[in-house]
Formats: sequence, C-alpha cells, structure tokens
Amino acid sequence: MEAKEKIAALMARARDAQEKIEYWSQDQVDTLTKALVWDIVKPGIIEKVAQIAVDESKLGNYQGKYTKLQKKLRGALRDMTGKKSVGIIEEDEGKGLIKIAKPIGVVGALIPCTNPEATPVFMAISAIKGRNAIIMAPHPRTKKTNTFIVNILRATLKKYGAPEDLLIGLEEPSMEDSGELMKQCDLIVATGGAPLVKVAYSSGTPAYGVGAGNAVIVVDETADIADAAKKIKLSKTFDFATSCSSDNSIVVVDKVYDSLMAALQKEGGYIVNQDEKKKLQATLWPDGHLSRETTAQSPERIAELAGIDLPKDRLFFMVPETGVGPDAPFSGEKMCVVLAVYRVSNFDAAIQTVNEITGYQGMGHSCGLYSTDRKHIVEIGLRTKVSRIMIRQPQCYGNTGNWENGMPFTMTLGCGSWGGNITTENISWKHMINTTWVSLPIKENIPDDKILFEGVMD
Repeated sequence: MEAKEKIAALMARARDAQEKIEYWSQDQVDTLTKALVWDIVKPGIIEKVAQIAVDESKLGNYQGKYTKLQKKLRGALRDMTGKKSVGIIEEDEGKGLIKIAKPIGVVGALIPCTNPEATPVFMAISAIKGRNAIIMAPHPRTKKTNTFIVNILRATLKKYGAPEDLLIGLEEPSMEDSGELMKQCDLIVATGGAPLVKVAYSSGTPAYGVGAGNAVIVVDETADIADAAKKIKLSKTFDFATSCSSDNSIVVVDKVYDSLMAALQKEGGYIVNQDEKKKLQATLWPDGHLSRETTAQSPERIAELAGIDLPKDRLFFMVPETGVGPDAPFSGEKMCVVLAVYRVSNFDAAIQTVNEITGYQGMGHSCGLYSTDRKHIVEIGLRTKVSRIMIRQPQCYGNTGNWENGMPFTMTLGCGSWGGNITTENISWKHMINTTWVSLPIKENIPDDKILFEGVMD
C-alpha cells in the first residue's frame, strides 16, 4: 500500500474516534489523561519502558529515561490539572467576551529517537486534553519503543470507554509515511532535527516545530562556584546529553575561571589537551558533520572512539575554546558529554560571546546564568536572543519544566522567529485546541483624543 493510501486509512480511523469524544465533558477528559499517565509511570511498567527505550535506541542511559518518565509526565499532568479545555474556558463580562475551546481534530506528532520514552505519552495526553486524536510517527530507530507505549495507552483508552483509535502509532515508519502524515493531519508537532522541522513547515499543514539547541551557560564573578559546577555537571551528563537543552558551552569570566575549572574537575570533568582536542574533533565531526556514533554515548565510548586515555572516574570532557563558527565546531551543538569552555574578561564580553555562539547555532533556544547579581540577570534577559534563560539551574532540567521553577513541563521547546518557529513557548496542551471568541455588545467605549494622543497632539 502506498504511503498516501496507508495514512488516509489511519486518518479515517482517527477522525472517527475523535468525533466520538467531540462532546465529552471536562471530567471525562481529565480522568482519561490521568489514567494514561498512571498506566505508564506505575511500578512495573515504568521500568520496562525505560529499559526498552535505552536498549533499542542505544542512546543515553536507563536512569535518564526513567527520570524523564517520572518527572516530565507527572509535571505535565500537574500543569493540566484543574485547567479548562472543554466548553467555556474564559469569560470577561466587562469586554463582553466568552472563549470556547474546541478540538483541532487529528494531531500528527513526530517522535525523536533521543526522547522516545516520555515524548509519546506527553503528546498523547496533550492531544486528548483537547479532545483530539493523535497519530505518532516515531523515528525508525525507536519504533519498537513507540509501539510498546502505544499498546499500553490504547489498552487504557479501551478500559475507560474511549475509542482506541484516539491514539495510533506507525509501527513501521518511513520518511514517506511521515511526510504523508504531515500533509493529511490537522496539526503537526515536530520534535526533531532542523531538516525534519523544515519539512513540517513546508507541508502545508499548521505546525509547531523546534529550533536547534545549543545552550550556552555564563558563570560570573558572583556565582556560587561549587553549586554552579555541580549543576553544570548534572545538565551535561543527564541521559548522556540526549536533551537539546544540555549545556553545550560555558562562558566564564576571568575572575572565577580557575576556581570553576577546579570545581568542575572535582565533579568529574576532564580537560582535554590540544592533541586530545584534535582527536575529539575528528571523532565528533569526521566528515564535517556531527557523527551519530558519538551522540548520547558514554564518556568511555567516546574516549574509545577518539583514542583518548580517559581516567575511569571522569564523566564529561571539557574543551578550552576561543573560536566560534564552522572553523570551531565545538562552539556548536554536540549532543554528547562534551563541553566547550570559553574564558572572557568580564560580563559584557560574556554576553557578546553568548550571542556569537547562538548566532552560529541555537538562535532562539536557551542560555543560562550562574549569578546573584540582579543587574546581570536582567541584562542577559534583555540582550540575548533566546526564548528561555535558566538562572542558577541545570539547563536541561529546567528548560522543559522542573519542580523548582515555574516553566511549563514539555518535551517540545519553541524557539520563536529566531529559531524559525511560530512561538517561543513550551509546547503543551494549550497549543492543541482551537478557541472560538463569542462577542456580546457592551456599552460604547470610545477614548478621548486628548488621552489617546497625549504628548503628541499639536
């Protein structure tokens, strides 16, 4: 069967299922989303999902995948709890406005192999929160993981009296199938590399995509050095850096450079020498493009591939760098436990370096700052072109939502026009509903020109 016919058949099933819940109540929808999360994170199942994901993908590690399932799904459910997604969701009597939530229809979700465990569940509950159906196209590398998860979720739907075809996964995905899904669905959520997102945007279907990640972290002279080093280590090594939010570079002001490097070494960092840097570069970019062989691999595996004698207690590589751009590839996204390190004279130079690095790769995504200086915190917010800035937090923990910050939990990060995206927000269920505005007449409210044009009238 050709891709067009295959996807059309799946779309027909999904549309039929979606129509059956079009007028479900808020209680029905909320009960279903809770049940879907529980049936994945409950003891005995969560362990299997995490293990299957790491075994099949050969990316990251079990603990990272287990933690994402535990934290991100609970966090997403918490963010949904008590929020209206059915019927009247907002009413403003003063403006005479009533907002009514309605389903989009069938969501097409592209699932990356770097996060095959939590992303399908997050997408499923986000879509169903808005009474949508969803068809998921996993990366071929993790198709078994996706099918395992989908089968559990479909059983949950059946158990709660919902149509199983609200959730459909492509069991033998192909580029042709994914491309056809993007053409036929009502909304695309594309989580993956830049080429995939570009295809999503050119499909003719409304799409939420993500920009490239290349998080840059600044450490200024007011930082708690031990705390910064610990959190940078956590962010750099979590799930062997599968996350697009993993620290890729640190920019350190001169005054605290030596103390931070010493602290990072205590946390398991390994400073490469010039010869090792050449070997590492040749291994990560053998043909000028980032190697899949090093993506989300252990430090031992990367050292083996590069021919570097890495001490057994080392958890990540640190590469001193001065350049930015194609001739200095360590300034870009690395998707592995390798951290570029820049030394700058002051905070102003640090911000300039952040903008240079993200200007090369990662525009619109994120950066971070370890500082207690309020002026510096505001200044980095004003002067950088990123959608989110984590202050004194592990970047890959905080960007997508954490118990210790107010960021919305998500598995998909918008990067705004800087990153070629339509939004700077963390994508969630709120992006998977249509809203009808009902306008009632109110008392005429025409502003006085003297007030409206104050300061400019002749």
